[in-house]
Amino acid sequence: MYEQVTATSRAYLVGPSTKEPAMKAVRIHRYGDVDTLSYEDAPLPEPGPADVRIRVHAAAVNPVDWKIRAGYLAAMIPYQMPLTIGWDVSGVVDQLGAEVTGLSVGDAVYSRPDIMRNGTYAEYAVVRASEVSGKPQSLSHREAAAVPLAGLTAWQALFDHAQLKAGERVLIHAGAGGVGSFAIQFAKWAGAHVIATASASNAALVRDLGADEFVDYRSQRFESVLDKVDVVLDTIGGETQLRSIALLKRGGRLFSVVATPDHAALASAGATGGMFMVQPSSDDLSRIAELIDAGSVRVIIDSVFPLSQARAAHAKSQTGRAKGKIVLEVVPDERSGHADDAHQA
Repeated sequence: MYEQVTATSRAYLVGPSTKEPAMKAVRIHRYGDVDTLSYEDAPLPEPGPADVRIRVHAAAVNPVDWKIRAGYLAAMIPYQMPLTIGWDVSGVVDQLGAEVTGLSVGDAVYSRPDIMRNGTYAEYAVVRASEVSGKPQSLSHREAAAVPLAGLTAWQALFDHAQLKAGERVLIHAGAGGVGSFAIQFAKWAGAHVIATASASNAALVRDLGADEFVDYRSQRFESVLDKVDVVLDTIGGETQLRSIALLKRGGRLFSVVATPDHAALASAGATGGMFMVQPSSDDLSRIAELIDAGSVRVIIDSVFPLSQARAAHAKSQTGRAKGKIVLEVVPDERSGHADDAHQA
């Protein structure tokens, strides 16, 4: 069971002759279901020479978090247990490594850290300074924590990989989700004609975000009602991905965050594409922060949970029905209220 404590609690792990500084964190000691998530005392991390330590105010929940928890990436990434989960963070710089320049203690920052390292479901997290950017000034920490992984994924998919250009037609699957909601806004900002799939209940949201066309994936086959497109951002895989390839113009591009596309099918369509994994980038985060502060992009929050309720947050994420992002709040935002009061069903 979880121990319910305040987000600002501090503790010490006391041994026979040692008194080791500790913090609260959500960790796993083995792979498995949500019950493997343990809200517990953990050693306070110390930054290396090129690192910063962040006093975590909020962390976001992403599908990769529960996939790692369940062991889906165990063969790819040799994690050591216990492992702190979570790779989205917004907070305040607490300590600098000896080699770090350009950042100061007290700076408000956000980051999508290296997924190979311990994560951010904790009161403190150590992150490479090169992966950190100043958080958007117009956002609270809970809002800023919802940006990095999903925002970077959408940005890198559209601009680094697909090379989306103004005037092109782009199909974005799961437009109401974390990645999709950012992708719609980025593509619209870039001057593209934006098409999004989602359920009928999310039609108003995706249109409000900037979608020029909407397809209810439950009642319509998108390839039957849409004209050919230049770019597809695939967040679904499987049959949806194959049907998307058939919708590409010659010279079109499909990039997926979930599955490697059939290269024979792409070649037959005269198109290109691939699967990619998002990479940390302080430069990209800085660009995204500028767009947010300029009012060109907004953040959609599905629900907020206190750190101690990470199990409930994972369970909700696994339904695949979150509208925007799920956030774990460590330090309550004064202008947003306490996480316990902010939880939405």
